[in-house]
Amino acid sequence: MSQSKVALVTGAYRGLGFETCRQLAESGYTVILTARDHAQGARAAAALRDQGGDVRFQPLDVTDEASIESLAAYVRDNFPRLDVLVNNAGIFPDPEPGSAAASVFEAELDSVRRGLETNTLGPLRLCQVLIPLMQGRGRVVNVSSGMGQLAEMNGCCPGYRLSKTALNALTRIFADELQQTGVKVNSVCPGWVRTAMGGPEAPRPVAEGAAGIVWAATLPEDGPSGGFFRDGVPIPW
Repeated sequence: MSQSKVALVTGAYRGLGFETCRQLAESGYTVILTARDHAQGARAAAALRDQGGDVRFQPLDVTDEASIESLAAYVRDNFPRLDVLVNNAGIFPDPEPGSAAASVFEAELDSVRRGLETNTLGPLRLCQVLIPLMQGRGRVVNVSSGMGQLAEMNGCCPGYRLSKTALNALTRIFADELQQTGVKVNSVCPGWVRTAMGGPEAPRPVAEGAAGIVWAATLPEDGPSGGFFRDGVPIPW
């Protein structure tokens, strides 16, 4: 059984998830790196172990109930408790922003459903099965987006926008129901980051975006819960 703190990161074989795993491992956490693709996930975990991190790979499809249950069983069987859950796995189901096809008038409901399944319902189910393994103290980070902010809501990309707005609502719901415990639940916008999803024109390096996620994952006991943050600074819902 591991004696160090244990963090689980979804969608982590590349980009923000991978860098979040790297930073947490560097901070001394035992990290469970999860991904849908077994080969890529195993390679990513091996690369971080080569850097000295205690990183284990487990397959996870956040839209598959059996996969989620299998992951929960792995955590229960191999660790005293879970300290951190980072819901990072996500998709951008809409056509290219700025294109006519990305208009809400052209939105295909199947695309909207796919966005909600991965970006909202997956994190919901993971919270349901993994937060009890935190035994009343832990950190949950829902990786959200400025595109989910009602305060700055614009047109286009309804599949992604709706899923991230709903994810923010989940943050508030879980945080409220857990306020008498030591579990803290927050949403984090990493900013526009140069990843496969963000694209090469994005202004922020991956390490900078991941730092805000790690900040929320390692909050002290008197840290906030039920908030929305970018770089550790509150932003409007």
